[in-house]
Amino acid sequence: MDLQSGIAIPIQCHTCRKTFTNRSGLTQHRNAAHPRPRAAVQQPPVEPAELRDDQHHENEAAVIGPEREHEPLEAAPIRWRQIYHTALNALPCTRDGSSYLDPGAPPPERERPAEGDWAPFGSRLEFEVAEFLYQKNQMSQRDINTLMGLCAASLVQYGGRPPFENSAHLLDTIDAIPLGDAPWSKVEFSYQGPIPEGDVPSWMTEKYVIWKRDTRVVARSLIDCEDYNGENEFDLVPYQEDEIAAADPTTHGSMFVPLIVGSDKTTVSVATGHNEYYPLYISIGNVSNKVRRAHRNAVRVVAFLAIAKCEKKHQGTAAFRTFKRQLYHASVSSVLEPLRPAMTIPEVVRCPDSHFRRAIFGIGPNLMDYPEQALAACVVEGWCPVCPGPCHHLDDGFAQGRRSQELTEELVRLFDAKLLWDEYGIVANVIPYTNDFLRADIHEILSGDLLHQIIKPFKDHGVDWTIEYLKIAYGEARAAEILDEIDRRIAAMPPFAGLRHFHQGRNFKQWTGDDSRALMKVWLAAIKGLVPRELVRMAHEYLEFAYRIRHPVQTDKKLDECETHLAEYHRHREYLRHTGVPPDGFSIPRQHSHGHTPRHTWNFGALYGLCTSLTESKHIKAVKEPWRRSNRYHALGQMLLTNQRLDKLAAARVDFTARGMLDGTCLSEALTASIVEERGFRLSKPSGSEGLKSE
Repeated sequence: MDLQSGIAIPIQCHTCRKTFTNRSGLTQHRNAAHPRPRAAVQQPPVEPAELRDDQHHENEAAVIGPEREHEPLEAAPIRWRQIYHTALNALPCTRDGSSYLDPGAPPPERERPAEGDWAPFGSRLEFEVAEFLYQKNQMSQRDINTLMGLCAASLVQYGGRPPFENSAHLLDTIDAIPLGDAPWSKVEFSYQGPIPEGDVPSWMTEKYVIWKRDTRVVARSLIDCEDYNGENEFDLVPYQEDEIAAADPTTHGSMFVPLIVGSDKTTVSVATGHNEYYPLYISIGNVSNKVRRAHRNAVRVVAFLAIAKCEKKHQGTAAFRTFKRQLYHASVSSVLEPLRPAMTIPEVVRCPDSHFRRAIFGIGPNLMDYPEQALAACVVEGWCPVCPGPCHHLDDGFAQGRRSQELTEELVRLFDAKLLWDEYGIVANVIPYTNDFLRADIHEILSGDLLHQIIKPFKDHGVDWTIEYLKIAYGEARAAEILDEIDRRIAAMPPFAGLRHFHQGRNFKQWTGDDSRALMKVWLAAIKGLVPRELVRMAHEYLEFAYRIRHPVQTDKKLDECETHLAEYHRHREYLRHTGVPPDGFSIPRQHSHGHTPRHTWNFGALYGLCTSLTESKHIKAVKEPWRRSNRYHALGQMLLTNQRLDKLAAARVDFTARGMLDGTCLSEALTASIVEERGFRLSKPSGSEGLKSE
């Protein structure tokens, strides 16, 4: 109930879209119609046989872990339980997968080189120099040659030698690292349709090269990474039942590995010819959100897709637009093809805890901004890729039901392509890549995107709408004075931890996601008293919604609060409609997508770890920095090799760390070795007060 107007604000169930006049009615409806587990920190999986001895579930549909206390909400703490999958329970098995280990059996020892074996490097110094020069400093080959020459000149009088002879020696050593190797290969695609007579468009005769890695090798490398063996960093068992175990009992005891897929074009230079690249990234859903966000190589580039281009006179043709869509879906399908056999028949993998397990793979959430989502879902831009609401009335609420591949195929069977385009927003002549894989519906696996659907719209819509309102309501001159005062307030914000200082207010052209996040923290204080109260309330409600949906831990209560604040934001947003801001209303896909975020959260967990900011930041390491390190001539081949070498160095560091060979610093290790050699001491582990013992 709105306290000022006395009008009841309907609250909507984000699962079935039924509306209620109060939260109590919504809660009762959910408990009866949509019972769901609460999110929790994963506990070690419990064997079903052991579980049934002391715990029971009313229909034995899930394995339930112990209750754990979480954050207090209101007066009493919430206690929750995590519901595990009964069949996909990730039982440790033998190396060949022929049988399961007894409960509590230790993992088999990994086959490792002897401690102190730095191969292919000669020493710790060589490894750290290679990592520093190639990965951290990104020194050019010419400068490496100069540096190694200077090192040789300084060491020659002592009979020493530099870590590497030259840059070629350094690169050859990195290439010889046996770990993290996922070589690149290429696939060519070309247009196979009818060729018109006369003027043939260039795109019909061109060959499009897709560079890709073996996704099976990359996925297994992610699963086997010992760096993800920390507490709550790798989930072995899914939380809820799905169709896998019911469809095929041979998968019982396996570990489900959902593949996270992300694609996004990026620009490396605006001053050169071929300045766009189209990387495709993957991760796995087992890795926790905090690991993905910590830049620990849990998101990896597996392909560079081709970008179809043609003469301007052909760019708007239906044939060219269809070919671009088909090229995208055929390319992604080709990249993920190596994983198809393991989506039905489990294969044995080694996990971060060193245990072998049988793994079954599947296509998981897709991380994309809206244009990519429309492309992947084969819907017309302007339409929602998740629900079938009319594109010109997206702000009217949510259409009943959801899009699905089954529904799309039935509509394609019944209607012609033009009617499907105009009335349903369906691109009928393109089949999504998910049709090539089991248990994959593109409309279901599109996850919410916090960066492009929550954070950037704050500036692109909320802030810009407020500015436009000021111009309409007060005129250009008075609006400029008000905006100058807003800028002065923003610039006058006192320094504080976590607050960014905008020296010139918010008046600059190039906005990034970080800029929008920083402005969100100071915007309310800057506009209070300068704009109508309804616009202040609109900004307040949007910020409340944005901060809650971005929280790394989500509960029923938080999602209910998100929906309440979103409804209030929509109510206060109507103040702008009467002034003509925006003139075409609020039927905007990014505004409409806000209402889908609670459902996405229940489908895939907290969206904090499924944001395109992960792929945006990966662009820097996987695309932009390798491009700057290239000679700009046929740069892609050099970029691929750079990515391969960076993965090898990262894998080598994980291996050396696991063997305890990177404790301390390189200098401390050298000083210790010098003491041992010169003074005749040997090192031993301290026992009581003893540390160094004389020979």
